[in-house]
Amino acid sequence: MFKVLRLCMQLNPAQIGRSQASVNIRTSAALGNISNFFSKDEKSENLPRHCDVLVIGGGCMGSSIAYWLKQRALEGLSVVVVERDPTYQQCTTVLSVGGLRQQFSLKENIELSLDSAEFLRNIKVHLKVKGQEPPDIQFQPSGYVFLATEKSVDILEDNVKLQRSLGAKVDLLTPEQLKKKFPWLNTENIALGSHGLENEGWFDPYSLLFAFKNKAVNLGAKYVCGDLERFLIPENKFSIEKEGCGHQINGAVIKLKDGTEHTIKFAVLVIAAGGCSGEVAKKVGIGTGTGDLAVPLPVEPRKRYVFNIHCPEGPGISSPMIIDPSGAYFRREGLGGHYLCGISPPDEEEPLIDNLDVDYSFFEEKLWPILAHRCPAFENAKLKSAWAGFYDYNKFDENAFIGIHPAFINVYMATGFSGHGIQQSPAIGKAIMELIIDGKYVTIDLERLSFKRLFTDEPLYESNIV
Repeated sequence: MFKVLRLCMQLNPAQIGRSQASVNIRTSAALGNISNFFSKDEKSENLPRHCDVLVIGGGCMGSSIAYWLKQRALEGLSVVVVERDPTYQQCTTVLSVGGLRQQFSLKENIELSLDSAEFLRNIKVHLKVKGQEPPDIQFQPSGYVFLATEKSVDILEDNVKLQRSLGAKVDLLTPEQLKKKFPWLNTENIALGSHGLENEGWFDPYSLLFAFKNKAVNLGAKYVCGDLERFLIPENKFSIEKEGCGHQINGAVIKLKDGTEHTIKFAVLVIAAGGCSGEVAKKVGIGTGTGDLAVPLPVEPRKRYVFNIHCPEGPGISSPMIIDPSGAYFRREGLGGHYLCGISPPDEEEPLIDNLDVDYSFFEEKLWPILAHRCPAFENAKLKSAWAGFYDYNKFDENAFIGIHPAFINVYMATGFSGHGIQQSPAIGKAIMELIIDGKYVTIDLERLSFKRLFTDEPLYESNIV
């Protein structure tokens, strides 16, 4: 019987509120440091008025893009990043669980994650700043385990076959093999499992953001704190349209924290604003015009809860990230019997996004029974804390939009990752850099993830979204 009454009695209201500093104790020092990348006394006259590339969104994705552009072009390219919140308290990056995996069903996602894993493996070289300690993202290489019932065995086998063909190291395990490897796991109704053996696990996302941003700034990228108010349309807009060259945007008006407006002219715009990307796209005219501009960017913020439970009798240090057939997940957090867990709600129960409050009844009624069934030790688990975060949900097919928008000659997008953007940010940043500087993809062909698939109604679905 679940100890719901005991749970409610033991929860201390002072403990369950999650401040940014409590997101991850390992990153508390970085919390103060990262805000130093913004001027404490930003005045409009002291900020850049022109740049080659303007990036909207200074989270992990935007900072990765800034890093890749600057490390490739250095002084030959000026890059400005606009971020509304220098503390990142509600940023998708810092509120995620920081998973890294190659177990996807789409070729592009597997390749992006493999490339990102290789980058993260050598992060102390790539993002090292002279005179500072090399970055440490606290990677825990425990892997992912996807569990499948009888009806989804074929899908899991096909996925693993593709993953292996692209270089991922993944084992297929029978229920007996799963039980032998993970004795604490209840394999009832499980027909097969897949276990990532290399380049899978989890890391501290705030440390990754700090490392990308620190290196980008060290290379010369500028960060501006403010809210995007509107974009500027060039005076020759109509002649450009007449020539069939597409639309163009050449400036942005940023509202600074003191209420003043600051204009930045640019040659190239990159929208990497996470769940806010759909709203940013509207300000460009996407979804509010005619023709190609009549189709909106279907990316919006979705709210997800992450719960921290304590169970001293739970799985040990070798336990992986477990993905239940229901979509519920759990993984170890540290060495003291703590675990992070969560599950996405059905569409009809999507929580409101007007705040980051946590619905604790969701844990008791929806998540805990699944966890206790899959890992019986969790029947005695105690809920210690919880938090909520937003992520950029693509309503069209839950996969990213990457590349230049068909209606423009200078507007690029990197958004809509629907939960796996942070782990792929190193490879995505490089891909956007290649498009801008080389005019084509060089490392990984991501043409299928372009905005064009929305016009042709050709969604790319993942068969194992978590």
